[in-house]
Amino acid sequence: MLLSAPFLLAILKYLAKKPHRAHRNRQSGQSLAELALMLPIVLVSLMGIIEISRVSYFSIEVCNAARAGVQYGAQNSTTAGDTTGMVTAAKNDAVNVTGLSASASHSCKCSDGSSTTCLSNTCSAGTRLLEYVNVTTSVTINSLFKYPGIPQSYALNGAATERVAR
Repeated sequence: MLLSAPFLLAILKYLAKKPHRAHRNRQSGQSLAELALMLPIVLVSLMGIIEISRVSYFSIEVCNAARAGVQYGAQNSTTAGDTTGMVTAAKNDAVNVTGLSASASHSCKCSDGSSTTCLSNTCSAGTRLLEYVNVTTSVTINSLFKYPGIPQSYALNGAATERVAR
């Protein structure tokens, strides 16, 4: 028996307006299957974003600590010789970083590029003494999550050099 075109159109309109109950159940099951497939990927991506953010934060803190130590030492010739004060300034700047190690140094050279000691102050005529302070910082942070093939700890370093104000 052949069905007429108006009858088929009426059936199609009915199906388009009100989906069958079985059809709705299949859709909800499909959503659940999609969630089950995508959830592990989303979680692993989220863990990676958290880890990268932590490493970036600590890297910025370590570099800023070196910069703070240099800024203390570059104030004048007296603070340039205070390496303990520069290390303290660096560690005080990075209070959120546990296990930070810092070292400071003080060096001099003549404006023509020749080397000299800071105490001798012997530069050739027409040149002047230039003082520099240098602070290096470092810390090792451990990963929050264990990933196969990815290191469990990261060594972060910071360094800053600045000319002493005269």
